[in-house]
Amino acid sequence: MLIIQHHTVSKKIARLRLLDYALEVFTTVPSRASMKKVIKRGELLVNNQPGHQSNWVEEGQEITLIDLELKPPKPLVYKLEVVFEDEHLAIINKPAGIEVSGNKYYTIQNALMTNINPSKESDALKWPRPVHRLDVPTSGLLLVAKTALAVMTLGQRLEKREVKKRYRAIVAGKPPDSGEINTAINGQEAYTKYKVVSRCHSLKTQWLSLVDLFPLTGRTHQLRIHMAEIGFPIVGDQHYGSGPLLRGKGLFLSAVGLRFLHPIKKQQIDINILQPNKFDLLLVREERRWKSYNIDENK
Repeated sequence: MLIIQHHTVSKKIARLRLLDYALEVFTTVPSRASMKKVIKRGELLVNNQPGHQSNWVEEGQEITLIDLELKPPKPLVYKLEVVFEDEHLAIINKPAGIEVSGNKYYTIQNALMTNINPSKESDALKWPRPVHRLDVPTSGLLLVAKTALAVMTLGQRLEKREVKKRYRAIVAGKPPDSGEINTAINGQEAYTKYKVVSRCHSLKTQWLSLVDLFPLTGRTHQLRIHMAEIGFPIVGDQHYGSGPLLRGKGLFLSAVGLRFLHPIKKQQIDINILQPNKFDLLLVREERRWKSYNIDENK
């Protein structure tokens, strides 16, 4: 048995069932369906006893996510870009369109088996494990643990908001230069800061804005929900966005920055990558089309 993450329920909580609460707290579990299976297998303990998804969460409860390690992942031969790796952890650049983990074969979890070197530490995991999730259409930096101490420590730091994340997105419209969004999601507090990097004209939405997004909490689909709520949906978001803008081009959201204290070496890790090439292509193309149309109109 491997302890993945331990959590103590705080005083300020919304009234939630265990299933809904656990999905917000334990970010290694990728979806609601996956969390149901975790609970069914007895891998979510409440005060050291197997929990039930319909139980109400109460203040002071000790909730522990464990892994009974019943079945190892099936290795997937799929080349991943490994941005950072040592004996304790790794950071990969997740492509858009692939799940982090789950019951499918085509997942990052399975691909890690053929991309990440086994740890030589005494507490090495039997296989590397992602410690947080990225939506299927979202690309970018994903943190992976290789030892038991790393998975526990990184899980705690994620919960305490000590892992700083920066996302790059293209949104429809022209938001203010910077702002903060603090509307709750599913009864849970949620905070996002954003900063505009650049803007361009667009025939379809008048403006497109390249923005940096900083989630101060980790609610499911937080960035997508928050930007849509203030009227500037992320381009390509077919769930929370509106209109047919760039249907089929994917979601223009990528995790481009991670900053945290190394769980063992205690040194600051600050990793940044470039935004996907499709971001640049879109901005240049939309500005060019707008200029071309206006030139033709003025002839």
